[in-house]
Amino acid sequence: MISLKAKVRTEKGRKNSKTRESGRIPAVVYGHKVKNVLLDIDYKDFQRVLREAGESSLIELDIEGDKKSVLVHEIQKDPVSDKFIHIDFFQASLTEEVQVKVPLVLEGESLAVKDLGGTLVKNISELEVKALAKNLPHEIRVSIEPLKTFEDHILVKDLNVPKDVKVLAKPDEIVVSVSAPAKVEEDLAKEIEEKVEDVEKVEKEKKAEDVVDEPKEDKKQ
Repeated sequence: MISLKAKVRTEKGRKNSKTRESGRIPAVVYGHKVKNVLLDIDYKDFQRVLREAGESSLIELDIEGDKKSVLVHEIQKDPVSDKFIHIDFFQASLTEEVQVKVPLVLEGESLAVKDLGGTLVKNISELEVKALAKNLPHEIRVSIEPLKTFEDHILVKDLNVPKDVKVLAKPDEIVVSVSAPAKVEEDLAKEIEEKVEDVEKVEKEKKAEDVVDEPKEDKKQ
């Protein structure tokens, strides 16, 4: 289990800006029947841990010697700089299942893309699962090698998920597929043809209107 050190934080509200300016991130850890604890953690340390553990793997949070098994529950970012500004840690129970989203990582090569010029379409980037915290996978790898034609696709039920992990998505939901290359010339020709037909239709309607609007010859002598 990856470890992350944290310090107890006493400053709140606007004073958190000083914490951020010093290269640390304000945070909080909470959980079922657990008292909330305000923390601050080193920015670079958290970046490293997040990269290695993600948001679905247990992290050993070392709070000045008091170690807790936690999950990254929520990350707040600055909308302008995209930097982390606050972290919520959830102290997971080791005996109760938790529900999280695990990222899907595509690997391998699709012949439908390589040889047929198709475009890979990833419909799902995260998979919602339920399991004991200790059994949660960091990520789920998806091989795209079975995608050899445009009719092939990979479903949720095709994924290689650990037996202790329950998938909450629908089994027949498409995870990834390959779309055929766009027929640009045919589409363009069709579009031009439709425009010509529209112009001809307008001209015919205009002529018909002109005939209707022409003054009728008075047959009375």
